Amino acid sequence: MLNKTIGNIINRVVTNSYPEKSKAVPENLRGRPEVILESCSGAGECARACPTGAISLNPWRIDLGKCVFCGQCAEVCPSKAIKLTHDFELAARKREDLVVGPKGEPVEAELARATALQPAGTAANYPPRLLQPPEEQSQEAAELAGPNPAPAIPQSLPLPLLTLSPKRRALPMSLTNPGSEGDLEVMENHLKERIGRLLQRSLHIRHLDSGSCNGCDWELTTLLGPVQDIQRLGLDFVASPRHADLLLVTGVMTRNLTIAAIRTYRAMPEPRLVVAVGACGCSGGVFTTNYAGGGGTDTVLPVDVYIPGCPPRPQALIHGLLLATGRLEQHKKENLKAGS
Repeated sequence: MLNKTIGNIINRVVTNSYPEKSKAVPENLRGRPEVILESCSGAGECARACPTGAISLNPWRIDLGKCVFCGQCAEVCPSKAIKLTHDFELAARKREDLVVGPKGEPVEAELARATALQPAGTAANYPPRLLQPPEEQSQEAAELAGPNPAPAIPQSLPLPLLTLSPKRRALPMSLTNPGSEGDLEVMENHLKERIGRLLQRSLHIRHLDSGSCNGCDWELTTLLGPVQDIQRLGLDFVASPRHADLLLVTGVMTRNLTIAAIRTYRAMPEPRLVVAVGACGCSGGVFTTNYAGGGGTDTVLPVDVYIPGCPPRPQALIHGLLLATGRLEQHKKENLKAGS
């Protein structure tokens, strides 16, 4: 740390140039899991160990919107066929695009949608002994369960009945639920293109914490520091939603914050964007759907870009914000021209 501080004083410039130039990532960075199918034994230990049910088998695929990048899948794999890459540029415009194959390749559309609809933390990913009825459990498990064991967890859970695919069941008060009172916000392709043209060089962001652990929030604070400095990209945070072009939502959509989220969104001038940040914002994460929360951001608000991670690193946040404004494609074209 001392050497780095001295180097910054000598060089005087500490701000990185991402996305123009990619900075070397730390060796211990946990990015997208990758699988070597030739070495995979098919035991399914990775799927059972996943705390959010992000991994599905036959065929092997992972939902990055649910993944918390804990590394449990790589640790328990008996054949060591899973490794965590350094790939953190994982933001996507559609929820089903976060479902990828062993090498990060896209998955067939219908399969991806069905996987994204599956609630996080499904019963299929509990340890096998917890799925067995009490009379079939081992003596040790029965003793741990006590005199009044809990009822057996079902082998599978029914998918929620949805009116808007590929979103999960919307909360009763929701802008994405056509059966709810109020207006239904539909973002058509031509409107998204117009938003991209209008907001490419100047984007004001309003952050909304709908129920996070503050992990993603801490990463957001670094965006305004001297190292990331997103103001160099024309991006900035504002205090009022009436001045904002983009709503950046962190955390699971808790029921007590639903009305506040809707009012914040409606207070924003059009055109407006919504970006869901982190595993909780994308799918509900480890909290999934319970008595206090209704899942990810898209259960209440129409989401334009999903940024997975737990939490996503600052460069991943910048990547998602540029994707939301359409500037990522522009950067890629400029890099190709420079390379040619």
